Order: sequence, then C-alpha cells, then structure tokens
Amino acid sequence: MTNEYNNVSVLIVGAGPAGLSAAITLKKQQPELNVVVIDKAANPGNHNLSGAVLDPKAIANLMDPIDPDWKESDDAKGVLILKIDKDDVLFLLSNKFSFNIHFAIKLAKLFGLGFGQLSHGGDTICSLSKLTAWLNKVAVSLGVEVLYGFAAEDIIWDAEEHLATGVKLVDQGLDKEGHQEVNYLAGEMIKAKAILLSEGCDGLLSEKFIQKAGLRRQGAQLYSIGVKELIKVNDTQYTKFSKGRVVHAMGYPIWTPVFGPGMFGGGIMYPMGNNHIAVGMIVGLDYKYCDFNPQDALTRFKEHAFVKPFIEGGIVTEAGAKMIPEGGFYAIPRHESGSIGRSNVLLLGDSAGFVNMCKIKGLHNAIESGIAAADAIDGNLERPLSLARIYTRRLEERGVLNDMESAKNFRQTVAKFGNLIGMPLSVLGKWLPKFKIELDYEAMTTAKYRLKPPVKFDKDTFTAVAATEHREEQPCHLLIGDEKICKETCLKKFGAPCITFCPAGVYESIAGQPKAANPSNCLHCKTCQRKCPFDNIRWTVPEPTGGPRYKTM
Repeated sequence: MTNEYNNVSVLIVGAGPAGLSAAITLKKQQPELNVVVIDKAANPGNHNLSGAVLDPKAIANLMDPIDPDWKESDDAKGVLILKIDKDDVLFLLSNKFSFNIHFAIKLAKLFGLGFGQLSHGGDTICSLSKLTAWLNKVAVSLGVEVLYGFAAEDIIWDAEEHLATGVKLVDQGLDKEGHQEVNYLAGEMIKAKAILLSEGCDGLLSEKFIQKAGLRRQGAQLYSIGVKELIKVNDTQYTKFSKGRVVHAMGYPIWTPVFGPGMFGGGIMYPMGNNHIAVGMIVGLDYKYCDFNPQDALTRFKEHAFVKPFIEGGIVTEAGAKMIPEGGFYAIPRHESGSIGRSNVLLLGDSAGFVNMCKIKGLHNAIESGIAAADAIDGNLERPLSLARIYTRRLEERGVLNDMESAKNFRQTVAKFGNLIGMPLSVLGKWLPKFKIELDYEAMTTAKYRLKPPVKFDKDTFTAVAATEHREEQPCHLLIGDEKICKETCLKKFGAPCITFCPAGVYESIAGQPKAANPSNCLHCKTCQRKCPFDNIRWTVPEPTGGPRYKTM
C-alpha cells in the first residue's frame, strides 16, 4: 500500500453492494473526496453470494443519479437477468407431494399481514457476484479507489474520544506456527476520518466494533446457513422451468409437521440465464439435530418430485455457502443514543443485519443503507461525533428501518414457538411482545436428523466448484478455544457437529481430536463460530485473496 492510502477521508471495509453503493453515491456527491474501499477477496464479486432476488427500486435509486440511461447498458442487462413473472411458494409435504400456497401469500399481502411480503412479483433475478463486479466498475469509473486483496483484522477505537482512528490490516507471510517467513509483511494501519463497515454477515471488524463501542442488540441475532448450486440443464428443462419463474419452498426435507424434523427455512430455485438454474437450501442455525448437514437437505430437495425433472442430469458448474443474519429489527446493534453505529463508524447492509425475513431479502436494504451512509457523510465529514446519528435518520428517511420493523417479530416468533404454531402466529407480529430467545448454538441437542440421504454428500466436489483456496503455509484462521472440550465433551455428547455441518469439510477428527484440519477449504461462511454447541470456535481473517472465487453466485 502506498502512503496516499494510509490516510484517507472515507474508508469502506467490504466491496459488496452496501459498501460500493456508499462509495458510488459519495463520489458522485463529492468528486474531490478521497474514498477508498478495501476487500479481502482476490477480485470483484469473489466473496458475494445470495439468492438473489432484487427489488428494482433500490438499484434505480442508486444508478439514476449516476446515469439516467443505465438500464440500456450492456453491463446492466448482463447483471439484471430476468424480471419475475411467475412467483411460486410451495409447501412440500413429502418427497413426492407439494402444493402451491402463493394464494395465501397474496391474501396476506392484501390484508397487510407480515408474510404477505414474500410475494416477489415484479422483482428482478440477478447474480450477486456479477452485480458486485458491475458496481465495482461504476465506482472505479467515478474515481473511487477499490483495493482487492486487503484484509483487515481490527478496528482502532479511541475510548476516550469515542472515535475510530483507523483499521489494521492482517499480517502476511507467517508460517503455520506464526513465525515470520522471508516474505513477511506486517499489517499496515489505514487512518480515516470516517469508517463504513460493510463486510457482510457476522463481519469480523463489525463485531469487534460493536463490542469496543458499547453497542447493544435488543434481541439475539439469529443466523441461517444457505448452500447453493448453479446447475446447467438442457434446453428442454430450462424452457419447461420458464425464464421469469422463482420458486420458494418450505416443508420437506427440513420441516414435516407430524413426525419432524422441525427446522426453519426452505429451498429455492431461480433461472440464471444460459440454461442455468440456481438451486439452494436455507436452514436456520437454531436447528437441534447434532448430525445435521444442510447439504443433506439440499440433496433431498433436489430429489423431490417437483424439483428433479428440471435438473436431472444437469452439471453443477458453481457452488457456495454463506450465512444470513435473521434476527431482524431487534437484532440491529445500536448505541444507547439509538444510532446504528457510533460517531464516525457506520454499520451497513448485512453487517448491521438489514435482512427482512418476511421478504427473505436484504439486498435492497444493503443498497439503500449505502446511499444513506453517503448522504450522512456528505457535508458532515468534519462532524465525526454526529455521523452515526445523521446516518440513522437517513436510514429512517429511506425506509430501511420501517422495512425492518414491518417484520420485527417474524423470526423470533417462529424461534419461540416452532414452525407449526409460530408461522401462523407470526401474522400478529406487529402486536406481539419481544420474545427472549436462545442463541443458535444453545439449541443443539443429541437428536438425530431422520432424513439423511443414503449416500454421503461430496463436499470435496462442492468445494472444488466454489474454487476456494488459501496459501497452505499460513496460520490456521479457525481457532478452537479449548481442545479438551472438543475431545472430552463435544465429541462424546454430540459427535463433533462441526465435522458434519461445515459445508467445506474443514473439520476432521484426527486421533480422536476434532481439528480444523483443512483451513484452505474454508468458504468464509463462518457457520462454525455460530453453531459450535460450546461456542468454542472463532473465525479470524486469513491472508487476503483467500477464500472462494464466485463468478455467478
């Protein structure tokens, strides 16, 4: 890093939709401002994965001030793939039977009930990886410095001044034991007047900042894990599925009302252009089954009588996994003043938890939060103690907080009462009290998942098509706190669930000791640090450019 980037006006950590939206808007407002974005990925979009169904209003709000004709550009046409014209919401009764409940969603929407927001008609299907790469291109064209291969490990907080002064990058060139090699490079400091944290779900700096700055959540942050495959099918299958169709499915194989299992979440299917169909499974991490692997549920979903005809014989060309913050309105971290962030540090997108689970969407709020952050900074950079308060007002004005509040009790109600009672009860979410719920890792029991496929899921192939890699000689970035707990308690009681649930096969039992044996496989989903039943694993940032290399996810 050259000296000109060691001291900047605005530093944005994370080149996802939220961070890049902030950079684009701010650079349009103040072209002379020094705006720098850093990201740990090797290239634009490499670490970005989502469904993704996008509310087109958000991208229009971002791009209209930049270029009124942006919709006609080849980049936009290549990213905003298809407009949704068929919106199916299925309940899968078993591996053979299903029925469409979209009529109930429409009815709920008509009466203003929470889960009526699940209707996606008029929204746009897009590739989040490609969307991010396009926004990167727009940002660079405006003069934003977007630097890939820069991984930050800490935020420097001045407790007396109540300000952040900068961030520290991770050290590079250490061997597995932490000793300096000949190519050792100490992590530099980047100073900034304002810092925007847009790292995505469970961001490392974001969580450190929340602790250092004394922010609090009114309710527990819950997470889900999403596993997704991009499958190339033949012309007949793709045409039969239809271009503008999206499918959201609940029920089998993660929830069967009578005999179980009972987990929150469901399957997804979207067309992605060029004869590709995205197939995924989202599962709330408050599941109780110690031997559960979300990829097993994905396998069962793909074998369902509704799904299988569209993808049978297809080739998986890309795959990946990520967590989703589901805690909603009550899980947004706030300062005691009510601000989302504190002083000159703002939390954007998934780092703040701006996902509306009634919609199963957060991308629109990520973009809007980026715009709100830029609006807060514009003309106020010399008032660092006021930025977070101004930002929170801008979020209110842009409708982000209203959107979050509209679904404020949905996920908590289901977590408290289970799917069978919680789902119908959630229609009263606006009027229900705030429930106290346990953290995801506290939900683990010795119960077993009864719908395991007969063949073990091939995690090696899944990881290979995610194209993940890390420098083999660097220190392991997945830290187990107390190995005795793993061997003497977790392995005996639960069978070391991390070995099963990690989508990349990072964890293994070696001579009876569970270990992070394959850290180079890590997909950066961070599931392990939120679902270890003893809260005994911590994800730390590896050297930059490591991790998956998504292109179309």
